[in-house]
Amino acid sequence: MKKHNRREFIQRTGCAAIGMAAASAGFKKLGLMNLYAQNAITQSATAGGYKALVCIFLAGGNDGNNMVVPVDGGYTAYSAVRGPAGLAIGNNGGPTDLLPMNPISIGHFGLHPNMPELVNLFNLQKLAVVCNVGTLVQPTTRTTFRNGTAKRPYQLFSHSDQVEIYQTGIANSQGNTGWGGRMADRVVSLNSGSGFPVVTSVSGAAVFGQGLSTRPLTISTGALNQVLVLSGFNATPESVARRNAFDFLRTIDRNATLVAAASDGTDESINIMGQLTTDPTLTTVFPNSGLGNQLKQVAKVMKLNQTAPLNLQRQIFFTSIGGFDTHQNEISSHNTLYTQLSKAMDAFYNATVELGLSTQVTTFLLSDFGRTFQPSGSGIGTVGTDHAWANHLFVMGDAVKGGNFYGTPGSNGTVFPTLQLQGPDDTDQRGRWIPTSSVDQYAATLGAWFGLQAADYPIVFPLLSNFPTQNLGFI
Repeated sequence: MKKHNRREFIQRTGCAAIGMAAASAGFKKLGLMNLYAQNAITQSATAGGYKALVCIFLAGGNDGNNMVVPVDGGYTAYSAVRGPAGLAIGNNGGPTDLLPMNPISIGHFGLHPNMPELVNLFNLQKLAVVCNVGTLVQPTTRTTFRNGTAKRPYQLFSHSDQVEIYQTGIANSQGNTGWGGRMADRVVSLNSGSGFPVVTSVSGAAVFGQGLSTRPLTISTGALNQVLVLSGFNATPESVARRNAFDFLRTIDRNATLVAAASDGTDESINIMGQLTTDPTLTTVFPNSGLGNQLKQVAKVMKLNQTAPLNLQRQIFFTSIGGFDTHQNEISSHNTLYTQLSKAMDAFYNATVELGLSTQVTTFLLSDFGRTFQPSGSGIGTVGTDHAWANHLFVMGDAVKGGNFYGTPGSNGTVFPTLQLQGPDDTDQRGRWIPTSSVDQYAATLGAWFGLQAADYPIVFPLLSNFPTQNLGFI
């Protein structure tokens, strides 16, 4: 067959192929060359039963300053800066006031009033707060930041770059792989040769799940047995012949890297499609929101692993919710976003209980960055905040040491920053808190629970050795 005829045949039959849902985020940067040019790495991890990590990415940069608020002495400083612009949340015990939370090790705090489900999980010690986390190359203080002796993260305060760094765990340069994908590279051997990917994204392609040899599965919400469908074929003789030819074409030209990669990707997708033959049902009721439907899909994949079974001992999931770039109208936006987040996380936790996996599934937050303590814009009640740096993150599950705050103590001796413009934790004069814990430390703590061993850390977290503490102790 001549090459141009073969190419035409592929183009005509290509419409019958599934949408390559298993193709990775790395394709856009030709990471595909990396995947097939090297041998599979040797994984080193310990067993110990099924474990899953579930990432919820708050896209846009969540304002942690209005999510977790001190209600003792620190509230005066908070209300003095945010109150005049109408950005402060009340602390008078009313229905729109902060919800009390009393961490074991530090002071008295309040959670945003639209997060009652998460306050309940915190009080039940199923949820922990990790304070003042951000992208870091090395430990940094106000002095070393301002005099330039501390290396700054690549393109600090930039949305796209900080999103990438949070997901790659490489703060000093651009990266092509994510720490979720590199973690999957190290533990894939625990999955008993299953062809089902370690990483599944229910929120599109993301670098977080791209490894050196890991290609994440990308699926949508809805009926699980319909997310990967090979359409365009039926039982007619012509269709059968076309399908046989389509299958045969993927067995030739294997010496060409890109052709082999495309063929293998299609094969993987078809094989995965064959495993997604049912749509598991759950008793737990999920909110009908974007994040609620994503987390419901995650729970269904977990149930399929139990009932099919998929023979998976390790899984990593990526989900997200957008809208956190609140330069204005932050109060009204947060009322909606935090309601969705709280209800969806609560439902997902209940689903893990239903599946008997609440000790084996850990859910965690990431975001672009935090936001300025000082409000931006004008107009009482319609103001917002600008891009900043450190943020507060939640970790949820029965394995979590909940009911407490974690992190690295800063200038005031606690894990919570000093809420003072131009204070000891501010980069400038707007309240851009300097992180005391790096994304690397946060992620490495999750990795230790997940099964990473000491030899894995330099590969998964290249900058982790810059920090004296590698485990923040929240799980």
